[in-house]
Amino acid sequence: MNRPLTRPRVYAILAGLALLTGGIVPSANADSGKPGRQPEIGQPAMDHGCARIEKRLPTLSDWPKVKSRINRDSADEKRVAKILAGMTLAEKVGQMTQPEIGAITPDEVRQYSIGSVLNGGGSWPGRDKHATPQAWLSLADAYWEASVGTRTKIPVIWGIDAVHGNNNVYGATIFPHNIGLGAAQDPCLIRDIGEATAEQIRATGQDWAFSPTLAVVRDDRWGRTYEGFSEDPRITRAYGYEAVRGLQGGNSHRLGSKGVLATAKHFIGDGGTLKGADQGVNPSSEAEMINIHGQGYYGALAAGAQTVMVSFNSWTNADLGINEGKLHGSDLALNQILKKKMGFDGVVVSDWNGIGQVAGCTNASCARAVNAGIDVFMVPNEWKAFIANTIAQVESGEIPMARIDDAVTRILRVKLRAGLFSAPKPSARPLAGSADALDAKRLAREAVRESQVLLKNKGKVLPLDSRAKVLVVGKSADSLQNQTGGWSLTWQGTGNTNADFPNGTTILGGLREVLGTNDVTFSETGDGVDPAAYDAVIAVIGETPYAEGVGDLSRRTLEAAKLYPADLAVLDKVTGKGAPVVTVYVTGRPLYVNKELNRSDAFVVAWLPGTEGGGVADLLVESRHGAGYQGKLSYSWPKSACQTPLNPGTEDYDPLFPLGYGLRNGQSGNVGQLDETSPEFPCGQTGGGGTATEDLELFNRTDIAPYRSFIGSPENWGGTEIGVDGTAAHAEINVVPSDVNVQGDALKATWTGAGPGQIYLQNPAGGTDLRAYLNADSALVFDTIVHAPPAARTVISLHCVYPCFSEVVATNLFTGLATQGTKATVKIPIACFAATGLDMENVNTAFLVYTEAAFSASFANVRWVPQAAKDPDALKCSDLT
Repeated sequence: MNRPLTRPRVYAILAGLALLTGGIVPSANADSGKPGRQPEIGQPAMDHGCARIEKRLPTLSDWPKVKSRINRDSADEKRVAKILAGMTLAEKVGQMTQPEIGAITPDEVRQYSIGSVLNGGGSWPGRDKHATPQAWLSLADAYWEASVGTRTKIPVIWGIDAVHGNNNVYGATIFPHNIGLGAAQDPCLIRDIGEATAEQIRATGQDWAFSPTLAVVRDDRWGRTYEGFSEDPRITRAYGYEAVRGLQGGNSHRLGSKGVLATAKHFIGDGGTLKGADQGVNPSSEAEMINIHGQGYYGALAAGAQTVMVSFNSWTNADLGINEGKLHGSDLALNQILKKKMGFDGVVVSDWNGIGQVAGCTNASCARAVNAGIDVFMVPNEWKAFIANTIAQVESGEIPMARIDDAVTRILRVKLRAGLFSAPKPSARPLAGSADALDAKRLAREAVRESQVLLKNKGKVLPLDSRAKVLVVGKSADSLQNQTGGWSLTWQGTGNTNADFPNGTTILGGLREVLGTNDVTFSETGDGVDPAAYDAVIAVIGETPYAEGVGDLSRRTLEAAKLYPADLAVLDKVTGKGAPVVTVYVTGRPLYVNKELNRSDAFVVAWLPGTEGGGVADLLVESRHGAGYQGKLSYSWPKSACQTPLNPGTEDYDPLFPLGYGLRNGQSGNVGQLDETSPEFPCGQTGGGGTATEDLELFNRTDIAPYRSFIGSPENWGGTEIGVDGTAAHAEINVVPSDVNVQGDALKATWTGAGPGQIYLQNPAGGTDLRAYLNADSALVFDTIVHAPPAARTVISLHCVYPCFSEVVATNLFTGLATQGTKATVKIPIACFAATGLDMENVNTAFLVYTEAAFSASFANVRWVPQAAKDPDALKCSDLT
């Protein structure tokens, strides 16, 4: 809704602050806690009615008690106890179960007394990407009517990943991702965006937002870096408070009538995993968890957050005696810390099939996670089995009834606080179906303006004169898909066109708006135009969409020119050709862009601005919009390709641009000519001989460059590349996405029986010297589920540029795994291939499965792992003949 923007503009000055690790310094502040006394945290200090970004945070000696803005209500507690006393065990477990809308009907909500549903990213009513608000509301009404038609009449709630606006919904305004909002350093802006997002959610009938993300990111190789507001916990703490306050609204006992439930996620430490590996291991000490990764939760819980989502990561550090493993099974993290020490009395919800990653558990059965303190279980597809298994575990005594009663008490408490017991059906609630509520263009455009960071401005080329004639180049200039990034209509943000954002404006469109169409020429590749004929060239380049682990850079470097070589090629076509070059960089994280900076007179970091590209154009051109550039880096910017992690407080902290850096209009900066050193190998890898120490990842939820996935058959032995949507099809073999470890992490290959076929991972550029992996006793390792055994001889092969290849026979292997029917991790020594003729100095195909008849299996997390050939469960070469 385009409301008047009257709030004061509040900014924190970060540059020059003496920050220790994560921006935390020792202090005698009241909430630091005296020895033997638990610290306490409540409402933060305020500036102009919004949480202040403090200059420093006190070092906490223990997990603090957090005083919530929402108080316990005695009348609610009596009502909860009365409802609970009349419920059967099946009804209670139904309240704890959260299926995905594509896997449950309204009748099943009634039959199983389901307490909540969710839609995953890229899931819509009727599987219709362009579903109208009325279609969303109709499904919401159907679920609600089913729930209040049960014996208990407890209303169902619907959760949705509204992480930058109601981003699943066609036609909704999409705000900048959190990384950009962090650069704005404006907590009041975060509150306003929270309010606007809640209104957008109300328009389509949901009750629960799975946001905000409160990760304090330490290694920018993480594919979710853009979901974190900052590497600085001071910003995350203030923003956590305002994001929740904006989403939920309300007073000391109830959410506002236009508010929705907020979710503080992901508890805890998701931004601190080793090498930025999504769902990986966080080795932090407890003090680091308290003072770095916990800060956002202190803000969010103080604001009254009613739900907390558990993180996929593990918390393990053998040297410190920490071995919590996957946090979905951690009694320490959930029961002892979150619920008892911090005093959280709301709902703890699992992440998508997160319980299946706990040792000894599956997606449909995890007594350990129930006992650890999870209250609502996101079991998208296997929810019926989860209900049956959980009931059986209670009846056997493996799960105490008291734990079930605690979970349901919390669920009912939160539903009462949300006003759901007295609310009408979703379509009859405030803002339902409102087109105005989905439209927040004015606020979003302001957010884009505030978040832009100017890193270089040689000769003060920016802002451009309002009468300038410009040439616009680059793949992201006219791409709403690239602007919006992941979690935008689809989960990965891929597969979208400009038409999928009917109310959006590209950066090119914004430039045409502020300069006039006649003064803006667009050539995406820069071909066929003379830059000298223009006052300036504007190159809009950067990252393309990804979400979660698909975006992990893993062992790859931060070098943008290797990730996106076409961007550098575009700059080379226009640099030094008679007009200054202004680069606008669209990205979800800081990258090593020295080459791009050297070819640019001005360099603007646009982050992922969402659907309002006009906000970028507003600052490029001289206009009426305040003082112009004001954003400050909330992440440090690297000066070399392997400079990660990169955070203040470390002895070797030497960024190209430090935390808090950002030029304003009239400032030129002093960047100079930068070193363009490009490492030959990924970070941590040796070349040629030597001994490898790092995994060689080939496929981890997506292709890992330089490897790409293909299928081949008589239809096209040259290879058909598997698309970004994870699909490809020949008559003999087809591939679709599937789940092995986590959502959408695998390729399911089905050989139809019509003829021979293969699935493989290949470097199209040619062979690579991988002797270091043979020297390191490495194994080819992959996770698999065999759906149907092979009907003919089946091989696993590695190629050294065909016809140079080596293979092992895997018919018996896959046949045996088919009888097992569950996920297995296969480890084949690389020596098995080297012994039968593989040229290790020229490997181009690092994984291939071939068969000539019917067969079906899913393959995930394909990699070469040093030392794995020595593992007890590694296969012997003699087993594969």
